[in-house]
Amino acid sequence: YAVGKSRKDIAALMDIRPEVATVLRDGQETEVDPSEIALGETIVVKPGDKIALDGTVNKGMSQIDTSAITGESVPRKATVGDKVISGCLNLDGVLYITVESSYEDSTVSKILDLVENVSAVKSPAENFITRFSKYYTPIVFFLAIALGVIPPMFIGISDLAVWTTWLRRAMMFLFVSCPCALVISVPLSFFGGIAAASKRGILVKGSSYLEMLSKVDTFAFDKTGTLTKGNFVVDEVYPAEKRDRVLEVAAVAEQYSNHPIAVSICNVAKAAEGATVHE
Repeated sequence: YAVGKSRKDIAALMDIRPEVATVLRDGQETEVDPSEIALGETIVVKPGDKIALDGTVNKGMSQIDTSAITGESVPRKATVGDKVISGCLNLDGVLYITVESSYEDSTVSKILDLVENVSAVKSPAENFITRFSKYYTPIVFFLAIALGVIPPMFIGISDLAVWTTWLRRAMMFLFVSCPCALVISVPLSFFGGIAAASKRGILVKGSSYLEMLSKVDTFAFDKTGTLTKGNFVVDEVYPAEKRDRVLEVAAVAEQYSNHPIAVSICNVAKAAEGATVHE
């Protein structure tokens, strides 16, 4: 249950896989499952759609948002001949892309497979417990059998009360020595930590990386999109007495740009009562 819940939390956080893709066949646009598209076919990605498969742009020009894959908040320009990867969001133009990888080998599928199967990367503590339980469990099991069978054979093989007493002692020994708590507690604590981190927007690739945090003394962060949201807001305009005029001029200069700073200037200019933006 813990493993499944952790995988679901991480998969929900990495909701970057397109459910459908538009493929160009016989001059007609058809929506199909991305896994049904063959290499060499052309997919059509319209504004607001996610790129379903890796490939090369053969027609069109647009700005693409790669933040879900690379963490970079500034859109990237894509034109004919440029390589594009799956999971990115097409912003403002129609792109015709020649598919160069299957759905299983696409960038987005590899990322999701990596983060969903975090249990494959085990920490040293987990590896030790796995090796330990491999020998400890059968030893405890056979000792419990020996405790329940051997003493009655010498003390009173025909006495039912003796057999009952020693079988009860064997069960108590098995219950006390059972490695379940030891074997389950270690991986369960790691899975719980990974799931808790995923709910807070932090992806941990495996328990070994989670354990490494106890030895870390320095952190380096990519600021935009990690420590910040990448959404810029105009706080103040100088000089304040010419606020509307400054916004108007700045917005005219920035209105054809998709850069986050340009978008924030245009938004505040449109909201200002005294500023007029001519498109």
